[in-house]
Amino acid sequence: MRKTIKIASTALLGVMLSATNINAQTVSDFENLIIPAGAFWNGSDMSGTHNNGQFFNNFTSGNAIFPNVFDTTWGLPGFWSTGFAYSNVQDSITSGFGNLYASRTGIGVNNSSNYVVAQNNALIRLSGVAQNNTVSGVFITNSTYAANSMRDGDSFAKQFGGSTGNDPDWFLLTIKGYTNGNLIADSVDFYLADYRFVDNNLDYIVTLWQWVDLTSLGAIDSLVFMLNSSDVGSFGMNTPAFFCMDNFNDQTVTVKEIAQNNSFSFYPNPAKDHVTIDSENTIDELTIIDVTGKIVYTQQHLTNRTNSIDVSTLKNGVYFIRLKSNTKITTSRLIKTN
Repeated sequence: MRKTIKIASTALLGVMLSATNINAQTVSDFENLIIPAGAFWNGSDMSGTHNNGQFFNNFTSGNAIFPNVFDTTWGLPGFWSTGFAYSNVQDSITSGFGNLYASRTGIGVNNSSNYVVAQNNALIRLSGVAQNNTVSGVFITNSTYAANSMRDGDSFAKQFGGSTGNDPDWFLLTIKGYTNGNLIADSVDFYLADYRFVDNNLDYIVTLWQWVDLTSLGAIDSLVFMLNSSDVGSFGMNTPAFFCMDNFNDQTVTVKEIAQNNSFSFYPNPAKDHVTIDSENTIDELTIIDVTGKIVYTQQHLTNRTNSIDVSTLKNGVYFIRLKSNTKITTSRLIKTN
């Protein structure tokens, strides 16, 4: 059974304080980019600045700039080598590299036409009023190519979970911000697939658009999107290093998403010895994960509305508390201190 995951804000106050600046910005929904139905743009028109066989291009939507590099170093027809492409391809079924430019949803957010496909280490530069400001977040999902590769395996990548379903595989997107060319310390993690659960029924590959809150990054001028996977070979990551995004910096989403994810709370945070979790619903599984992706605590079937979790043995640092309740999975950040 495949489940989805949302990274929710843990500080509504911070969102409220920054709402004035955020709401002045314009969402990048990519509907301003004109392409025929069922098509994509990847820089193959070689319209960008040329240098040693590479064509450097940018496209803009809202208050953000999306770089693209198309490479003809090895001759024509060339290939999309870096950054972003935009698409309205609706093929959520066909497996393989030939269907590189399709989202697993088969459509954009809210049934819109356009979305973007991104590669590992793709970088967004903010512009206008968004520059040196707080970004609300972005909708993320898998590409059809990556999702089907993880589901079935292919000639390069393994089937997630392996033949038994017990292999603890994962596909992780980490989002970091820059200010004046300097990488900030905070980052946001979003698992595009996670098979590390004790109960295999909780394993999932993201197949729907999921909102990822980025307000915790604070004021930034650019963002980088980095992919990592448990499936690594001698030449690096085997899982196809692509994902899709839409409605970047949509200021209408954050407060709504916080409300939807506010069916549980935990305190104190930072925590020293114990964390108290209040939940309106039965918690099917609670998991605490460290920053490397290792599960350091798990408990199933918490039926009380209030539960106390012993974290005294955990090392100081940043962790993620993940709760599964009524087929919904929610993740929030926990800081462990002395």
